[in-house]
Amino acid sequence: MATFHFELTSPDKLVFAGEVEHVVVPGAEGEFGVLADHAPLVAMLRPGILTIVGDNERRYVVRGGFAEINPKGLTVLADFAAPVEDIDPAQLARQIKDLEEDVADATDGSIRDRLAHRLDQLKAVQAALGH
Repeated sequence: MATFHFELTSPDKLVFAGEVEHVVVPGAEGEFGVLADHAPLVAMLRPGILTIVGDNERRYVVRGGFAEINPKGLTVLADFAAPVEDIDPAQLARQIKDLEEDVADATDGSIRDRLAHRLDQLKAVQAALGH
């Protein structure tokens, strides 16, 4: 099977870079697969699991950002990206609980909305992980 270049980046680091055969991306409009010679595309991400399919399958939690497919390959610029095995379900549950309390206590509407958006993202990650 033909390969293409793939890069997954978060604001603080390059999470993955290399030649791959197939990537499944959690797009805002639904999951989509990318193979070599895919048509150019720019898509928003939703919180979920990005999967590099193949002999050495890898799964990453992503939260927000964009995916760009061009003749050079696929680049995913995620607000957050980490290997699934690095996510601690108990810590994620604590973060959700703390954010729920923060949302309930927020008196400023814009702050409450921002916290509620982050809470929704964390709950979506938790659901994608099956916890």
